[in-house]
Formats: sequence, structure tokens, C-alpha cells
Amino acid sequence: MGKIGPMLSIENESGLNLDPGVLEKIIDTVVEMERDIDLLICDNEKIRELNAKYRGKDSITDVLSFPLDEADLLPGMPLGSIVISAEMAAEKADELGHRVEEELSLLFIHGLLHLMGYDHETDGGEMREIERDIVRKLSLPESLIVRNE
Repeated sequence: MGKIGPMLSIENESGLNLDPGVLEKIIDTVVEMERDIDLLICDNEKIRELNAKYRGKDSITDVLSFPLDEADLLPGMPLGSIVISAEMAAEKADELGHRVEEELSLLFIHGLLHLMGYDHETDGGEMREIERDIVRKLSLPESLIVRNE
């Protein structure tokens, strides 16, 4: 029996066009085990509300990740949820001169790595190197961590 692959559940509250095939390719590149992932594409207000509620930061951000606490303990458990601000993605893409779809891909990669337990604020550069390798492999513009160095 071949790999069925993870299930990507997308709730797109924005007007942005998404290519689920590109996101599935990212999952196949990043995630080693078959795990379900939820993705919410929303506006700045919604992501600000979630950031305030779950992280205690009453500010807009580009991407949030919500890993499931027990995900590594039980086979078949979902990996978690990623929330991306469509407005922030569009603004950053415009600022950096690349397509919104590319920015969404970068944010999705960043969120996935956080779901997998990586933390660029504490890991001494490990997440940055992994993200850089994935971005190069997929021929995307510079990643979030690299361009914020």
C-alpha cells in the first residue's frame, strides 16, 4: 500500500487563491509522518484576536502555529493547526516583490516547522537552517527567519 499522505484541511476566509497541491508538496517535503493539518487563512483582526487569546500578545502577526500537545505520543494524531493572515502575506509579498502565493508558502513552511517542535527563538539556528534548506529545495524566495536576521 502506497503513501496516502496527510490530509490538509483548509478554511480560507480571505479572497486569496490557494493551490492545495503546492501546500501538499510542502507537507510532503517537511513532515516525515502522515499527519493531518488544519490551515486557516484569515484577516488581520482574526489573527490579532487569536494572538491575544492564546499567546497574550494583542498584536497582528503573520503566522500562528498550534501544535497538538499529545501529537507525538499517539500514531495518527493530527499535527496541529496553522493560522495565516492573508493581509500580512499580501503586504509582505508586495514589499518584497514576490507573489502572494510564495509568501503564503513561506508562512506555511514556517508554521509547519513550529508544529513539529522547532523554535527559532531558542534553538541556536537549527530551525533557520532547516527552513533555508526547504525554501531552496522548493525554489522559493528567502524565508522568514533568514530575511529577519
